[in-house]
Amino acid sequence: MKHTNELITAGLLTGKVVLITGASRGIGAAAAVLFAREGAEVVLAARGTAALEEIVAGIRAQGGGAHAVAMDLADRGSVRAAVDRVGDLYGRLDGAFNNAAAIQRPGPLDTTTDEDIDEQFAVNFRGHWAAMNAQAALMRRSGGGAIVNTSSIGSRRANPALPAYGAMKRALNSLTETAAVTWAPDGIRVNGITPGGTDTEMIEAWEAATPGIKERLTASVPLGRMAEPREVAEAAAWLLSDRSAMVTGAVLPVDGGAGA
Repeated sequence: MKHTNELITAGLLTGKVVLITGASRGIGAAAAVLFAREGAEVVLAARGTAALEEIVAGIRAQGGGAHAVAMDLADRGSVRAAVDRVGDLYGRLDGAFNNAAAIQRPGPLDTTTDEDIDEQFAVNFRGHWAAMNAQAALMRRSGGGAIVNTSSIGSRRANPALPAYGAMKRALNSLTETAAVTWAPDGIRVNGITPGGTDTEMIEAWEAATPGIKERLTASVPLGRMAEPREVAEAAAWLLSDRSAMVTGAVLPVDGGAGA
C-alpha cells in the first residue's frame, strides 16, 4: 500500500472538548492540529507555554478553537490546576490524550540511576494517575468521556536500552486497563496506544546518545519506515471519537507491525 501524506478529515471529534498533554512537540503537537481539524476544541498542555501558543495561533488562524495551559506532570497540583482550567474554559471535558512523557537516559539496567527511576515514576506513572483522576472527575459532570494514554512498544517486551521507561510504561498499560473497568459505569472509556519508532524529537535525542538507533528501529518495522507523528495521532483521534464507542481497556499497537 502506497504511503501518502494526504490529510483526510471526517469530523471525528466535532463538538468535543479535548485536553492534550505533551502538546508542544512531536505526537502531541500533531494531535493538537489534527484534533482541531476533526472539529474539537483543544486545550494544549505542556510545562512551558511558548511553543504551545504558536500552535494555538496556527489552529485559530485555520478557524479552530484552541487554548494553552501550563502543566508539569511531576507536580500533582499543576496537573489538577490544568484540568480545572479546562473546566473554567468550557465547563466540561469530553476527551483527554495523555501523551506527555519523560525519557530516561539510554543505558542498561545496572547503570540506570535512582534519579532516572524517580523521574520515570513521577512523570510516566504517578503523573498519569493524577491526570486521569482529575480528568475523570470533570468528565463525570457531563456524563462521561474518553481517555487515551500514550504508552510505548517498549512496554510490551524487554526494553534493555530503556529499562525504567519500559517498566513505567508497562505499569501505565495496567493502569489504563484498570481505569477502563473501574470507570465504565460512569460512561468513561480508557484506552492506550503503544507507538513504535516515531520520527520525533525524542528519537533524535536517542539517536544522539546512541548513534545508529534510528536505522536499527527502522529495520525492525515490517512496513519499512518510522511512523510520522500525525499517524500516531490518528489512532488516538479514533479512540477518542464516538466511532470507537465499544472500545475500552484496549492497548492498541501503532508500530507498523514491529511488535507482531
